[in-house]
Amino acid sequence: MRCPFCGNEETKVIDSRITEEGKVVRRRRECPNCGNRFTTYERVELNVVVVKRDGRREKFNRDKIVNGMVKACEKRPVSMEAIEEAATRIEETIRNEGRKEVSSDYIGKLVMNELKKLDAVAYVRFASVYKQFADISEFEKILEELKKKGNSE
Repeated sequence: MRCPFCGNEETKVIDSRITEEGKVVRRRRECPNCGNRFTTYERVELNVVVVKRDGRREKFNRDKIVNGMVKACEKRPVSMEAIEEAATRIEETIRNEGRKEVSSDYIGKLVMNELKKLDAVAYVRFASVYKQFADISEFEKILEELKKKGNSE
């Protein structure tokens, strides 16, 4: 593994741990050249094609899910760990279905379900982009839905 600080080709693993229910290996590494430490994660790659709204197809990219959730959770009390765990649950859901192709709309719904559990504001932010809200009435509908769910719990 190349050091992200100095580019040295050789780094040393100083600690390995199984995380996220045994699905990810977290490794702490140290560069013998510059002495900096960094963390890497090893997980099984999901070989699924995502079908976009316009019909384009692209390889599944977990980072896009994480980045979208991070953006939705910006300035909210949601930890990076919670976002990573949610992304792992989304990935596992897709993997367990065994499909070769999945629509971006379906992934968006999975993300919305996870965000709804994490933070209502992040959920509304993501929904506004995902559902392409055109006016305030669409915001009002989703807020009413959240209020009803909040009262029933």
